[in-house]
Amino acid sequence: MGARARAVLFLHVPFERAQQGEVLAADKNGAFDSIVERERGLRRGLSAAQMTMIAIGGAVGTGLFLGSGFAISFAGPGVLVSYAIGALVALLLMGALAEMTVAHPTSGSFGAYAEHYIGPLAGFVVRYAYWSAYVLAVGTEVAAIAVYMKFWFPQVPGLYWIIGFSAALIVVNAMSVRAYGSIEYVFSSLKIAAIVAFIVLGAWFVWRAPASSGVGFANYTAHGGLLPKGWWGVWVGTIVALFSYLGVETIAVAAAEARDPQRAVTRAFRGTMLRLVLFYLLTLALMLAIVPWTEAGANESPFVKVMAATGVPYAAGAINFIVLVAALSAMNSQLYITTRMMFSLSRAGYASAVFGRLSRHGVPAAALSLSTIGIAVAAVLNALWPQTAFTLMMSIAMFGAMFTWLMIFVTHLFFRARHAGPTPAFRMWGYPFTSVLGALLMAGILVTTAFTREFAMTLVYGLAFLVALVAVYWLWYRRRLEAAGEAA
Repeated sequence: MGARARAVLFLHVPFERAQQGEVLAADKNGAFDSIVERERGLRRGLSAAQMTMIAIGGAVGTGLFLGSGFAISFAGPGVLVSYAIGALVALLLMGALAEMTVAHPTSGSFGAYAEHYIGPLAGFVVRYAYWSAYVLAVGTEVAAIAVYMKFWFPQVPGLYWIIGFSAALIVVNAMSVRAYGSIEYVFSSLKIAAIVAFIVLGAWFVWRAPASSGVGFANYTAHGGLLPKGWWGVWVGTIVALFSYLGVETIAVAAAEARDPQRAVTRAFRGTMLRLVLFYLLTLALMLAIVPWTEAGANESPFVKVMAATGVPYAAGAINFIVLVAALSAMNSQLYITTRMMFSLSRAGYASAVFGRLSRHGVPAAALSLSTIGIAVAAVLNALWPQTAFTLMMSIAMFGAMFTWLMIFVTHLFFRARHAGPTPAFRMWGYPFTSVLGALLMAGILVTTAFTREFAMTLVYGLAFLVALVAVYWLWYRRRLEAAGEAA
């Protein structure tokens, strides 16, 4: 049998063999139904409101509450432009992703779309890049938790907090998706309430501060002007800004467990983006007015510094509690998303079949266990290099996520060219210019990491990881192709 005939045969392996570890790659000219079928079993227990909160939970976390200080140190007051650029990219991404998700709600999401519309290799690489990114991102959250707990317990080793909080959230994710959604809703509600309170209190403090207090919008120009690090600093700040927005794409993965996917995705998309843009830009604008940008850094949440500067009793402790909740919320969301992506990889035959099995609660328990690797990595780094653990975890975690965002834009271009089903109820505006713009911005930001000291490891690690993934795929895929041909 020729190679082409073997490939055609292999691409039509029945679902039962896919569950045993065989690849079930959807025929590009066929229906998407085979991918949906193999990923069945997850329970639809999430409401539209919970979907919105899950997206906010993933995007409003350490990136805002701790990473924003890092971004400010790069760009100064120009960080507002950095976050505006990040918001634009996130908005374009959500538009492209919402259109594809409304057409195909499945847990494999953008990985499944890449597989179907571009090719099996693309689906393999996107899924693993994204899974690895969020496995490591979980590590950034627990590393941040160790930083936050030092506010109250400076003498207690951060490793204790990492182990304790991680164990609690693993238990939460092992419960039903409805329980996870309810807990994430509470977490995200607390974060939103805290951010609103921060905006109100910060605005009042800036308005009432006397001219001699050193508080006010004069801080924007008092320490080197609006762009003290130039446009290069603004552009580098965009790297951290994008890391802050990462998580909005969780809506697409969670759509497979939504009660009404089309309605939930559309509502969550609109509500999430509006809240995120307002929250990020307003909080940063007030932060820069209250505390000089020269005092920003990644050793403490700038939110805590601002609350301490207001002099309001217990305000700093209260906001530290909120940023702790924010980190727990984002970690909770990331454990959920990595578990579902590994579940999708297993059902596609790209990982052991055990990771595609569901517990009696409808949760991929084995996939959850594997997805806790990042916690172990963070624990080791925190024990060895506690001062730099967060920065190091962030620099290596962001490649897979940013690469995935780039591939979502590319996949959307293929989707529009090849989608043969009914026109989705939601359509991306400005196509193809918006998808091309998003892809170019993501590619530019990825390349920029190579020219920075702080993120030099991002591209080094990322390119090596991609080469390894492609090598593993071809070695594994060729062996499977030969096995399928011989069996026929």
